[in-house]
Amino acid sequence: MAHPLPSTPLALHSAAAVATPLLRHQPNFTHLISTATSLPHLKQIHSHLLRNPHHSNQQQHFFHLVLSSLPFPSYALSLLSFIPADGPPPQQFSNNLLKHLSRSNNPHNTLFFFQAIQEKAFPIDRFCFPPLLKAASKARALTEGKVLHGLAAKHGYDSDPYVETALVGMYAACGLISDARLLFDKMSHRDVVTWNIMIDGYCQSRLFDSVLDLLEEMKSSDTKPDGRIFTTILSSCARVGKLDIGKIVHGFIQENKIVIDSHLQSALLNMYASSGAMDVAQSLFDELKTNTVVASTAMISGHSKAGNVEAARLVFDEMSHRDLVCWSAMVSAYADSDKPQEALKIFHDMQKHGLKPDQITMLSVISACARLGALDQAKQIHQFVDHKGFGNFLPINNALIDMYAKCGSLEKAREVFARIHRKNVISWTSMVSAFAVHGDADNALKYFQRMKFENVEPNWVTFVGVLYACSHAGLVEEGKRAFESMVDRYRITPRLEHYGCMVDLYGRANRLADALELVETMPMAPNVVIWGSLMAACRIHGEFELGEYAAKSLLAIDPDHDGAHVFLSNLYAKEKRWENVGEVRRFMKHKGILKERGCSMIEMDNEIHEFLTADSSHKQRDEIYSKLDEVVVELRRAGYEPNTSGVLVDLDEIEKREAVLWHSEKLALCYGLISKERQSCIRIIKNLRICEDCHNFMKLASKVFDREIVVRDRSRFHHCKEGVCSCKDYW
Repeated sequence: MAHPLPSTPLALHSAAAVATPLLRHQPNFTHLISTATSLPHLKQIHSHLLRNPHHSNQQQHFFHLVLSSLPFPSYALSLLSFIPADGPPPQQFSNNLLKHLSRSNNPHNTLFFFQAIQEKAFPIDRFCFPPLLKAASKARALTEGKVLHGLAAKHGYDSDPYVETALVGMYAACGLISDARLLFDKMSHRDVVTWNIMIDGYCQSRLFDSVLDLLEEMKSSDTKPDGRIFTTILSSCARVGKLDIGKIVHGFIQENKIVIDSHLQSALLNMYASSGAMDVAQSLFDELKTNTVVASTAMISGHSKAGNVEAARLVFDEMSHRDLVCWSAMVSAYADSDKPQEALKIFHDMQKHGLKPDQITMLSVISACARLGALDQAKQIHQFVDHKGFGNFLPINNALIDMYAKCGSLEKAREVFARIHRKNVISWTSMVSAFAVHGDADNALKYFQRMKFENVEPNWVTFVGVLYACSHAGLVEEGKRAFESMVDRYRITPRLEHYGCMVDLYGRANRLADALELVETMPMAPNVVIWGSLMAACRIHGEFELGEYAAKSLLAIDPDHDGAHVFLSNLYAKEKRWENVGEVRRFMKHKGILKERGCSMIEMDNEIHEFLTADSSHKQRDEIYSKLDEVVVELRRAGYEPNTSGVLVDLDEIEKREAVLWHSEKLALCYGLISKERQSCIRIIKNLRICEDCHNFMKLASKVFDREIVVRDRSRFHHCKEGVCSCKDYW
């Protein structure tokens, strides 16, 4: 009927051998059992009861012992075997036993104990069924729930209003909402709890029109809705972003003059904040007499989703008391706002305040570390994960794979993957995507095949990783086959992400006609990413006319896209169409559109050092520029000449060479050469696509200085070693 519990040896005789002064004289068993908190202590009491079978009230003490042993389910279950068939417990025993178990976090225990109760033929009554059906609801155990329904009907308890209410909840929780409604409609008496359960069932099934209909029906009944019902609906609207339904419910509350207590006020606020209506959420927040932790946390999450992390931090700083959920929300806000260093700082501050992170907090922390790309900090976070006991959680391990991949260590990602005993689709997809972003298409496709061999069915995200790998390795035919199998074999409807990868695949391979045909024939309107992929391919292959068309199509969707404006300006400059160059630059100036500045980061001694182009803010700037001069001299001896073809501003050739040599990744490299030990790997993170000159510079530097240089740019990793890059100059 339910999953069996692991058996635990009782070792009663050994327990009996342990003598303590507490049990040498006639003990007060009621007090001893009530105060026992450890398994050895309970076993000792049990042993004493067995050695004194004629003790007064022994049977009552034994039943009390069973109930007190429920925190140790295997032991409590074994105690039932000591109850003789000719001396069954009183009716109340089964009720108390099941009621206690139904409150635990493991509903399967309740069902399993009931199976044991039936086998022992213990007496049951109608009060046994609500906790049992509650456990079946928690466990989504439909088969067991139906058996209980049949048993209740057999005993004539199925017309009891408490049993009926529990049956409605069970069928709703198990997804049989029609069956739940059938029972609900047949009930002769429905209290506010029953209505709440039925409404919650509709909310869980996302049948919000039925929720509104039921509210109207309830309005005409003898039962008045209370705040809990509306809290249930609003919480569900918040989870799925149903602002329209939430507004209707808010109107219903106002029209029917429902008393809005702090819980309902928080639910309203959370619904508006989660749905992005921050103006309404703010007004509700301002109306609160006292800003509760729940309300403040909802505002933090709402501001974060709206992209206003500064407002989220302001709410956070004004809180007088902060719980773990609030701290986690702030960590997540920074991680999602691409401010990973702030996220990690908040995480460290949280620990200083004595709060222990949970799995949700750690997922945000790992995500922040992945965005940052700092391998040393990633290793420290991994050590923390293992030390605090999070290493056995599958979501954590999946996140660690992604973190190590984005921090440049495929080796560490593979180690984490290898230690996962039961890998799910996310585990495999994370590894496929890791290989893809590092340009290792062979292993990406190999793991994709292994995944299918292990009978793990790929999902749409898996195919994004596979297509990305093919795109960055020029594997056009393999990419086409993967796309076709996704549609034909796995019946996955292609999304914009898949079409974007296919356009990129064709574009990089200089099959621009195929790329354009796909853009024009895809079943949904192309987005900024797809037009951007086509535009980038045109830049690589010098296809100016199609590139202009792609850039203008992109700007029709996003008029303020800096990349498209810069592309057009550069394109016109190459063709010496200076009037058009002037128009683009005047428009950008008028609109305040600025080209995103190149920025490179390097981690050194647990500190992140950032460099901009021609940066002079670093405290070791003189050493860095001196090292740059030295590096350029060494590389020129090996054949390096600055490539100024990408500098499309009105400068003379000497100035263009200086502009190229002062790119941020070159400054980061020179700082690494100054500070890093000779044989260590230099890892650089760049916010933009690495230019051709810097790419050649890194390759040659890896050979001349005998160093492995890893650069993570906007779209992939470049592992430069002995003068060769892992991308094979196909990027």
